[in-house]
Formats: sequence, C-alpha cells, structure tokens
Amino acid sequence: MDKVQYWGTGRRKRAVARVRLVPGDGTIQINDRTFEEYFPNKTSRLVVQQPLVLTEMSGRFNVICRVQGGGVNGQAGAVRLGIARALVRANADLRPVLRRKGYMTRDPRMKERKKYGLHKARKAPQYSKR
Repeated sequence: MDKVQYWGTGRRKRAVARVRLVPGDGTIQINDRTFEEYFPNKTSRLVVQQPLVLTEMSGRFNVICRVQGGGVNGQAGAVRLGIARALVRANADLRPVLRRKGYMTRDPRMKERKKYGLHKARKAPQYSKR
C-alpha cells in the first residue's frame, strides 16, 4: 500500500522549494540534511516552522524538502510557502487560517534587471555639471 503524502511548491526571489509532507513524528529534512544543519540561523528556522506551529501540525508530519537557488532567507521563505500549500492539500479547512497570516501568499518581489547606461538597476553614474 502506498504511503499518503502531500506536495507543495514554494518560490521566493530566486529560490524554489519542492516540499513533501508524509505522516510521521515531525522531523524536517532539507536537501538530505537535518533542518538544524541546513538552517543554522534561528530566524530562518522560525520562518520555516511558522505554518506548522500555527496549524498545530508540528508533530504529525515529516517534512522532506528539496530547495535550490537564492539565498538563505529566500530559501526559508520558499520552504514556508511550500509547507503551507502542502498543508492545505492535506486539510482544506486550514486555508483561511494560513491565508490570514499571509503564509499562502507568493511574495512577488524579484531582483530588478540592470539597465544600460546605469551601474546597476537604478544606480546612475555620478553627475558632474562641469
């Protein structure tokens, strides 16, 4: 018999996380490493756990995640969105609660492209009148 599992994809900036929730004891594994090892920063760990803590599902599901691209904060945000989406697939009644806290919203902010004639996206060369 196949094990029940729920999928969710999360994106933030350049980071993409593919999250799988499997009924279990609450361990979180990211890129074949332990949660604490992958996110040594306590803030990132807190961000990742927010949807599980809010819905009181911390000890019910094992989280298995593949994340790539972006930086530490972007990856943490992507994993959070992926977990929230997977939780909604597991139980649709959780959607309003997660939505109210903003965990179901994809953050649209991306890096702006560099324009010609400028050093960066908006940084212009120094202006001199003479």
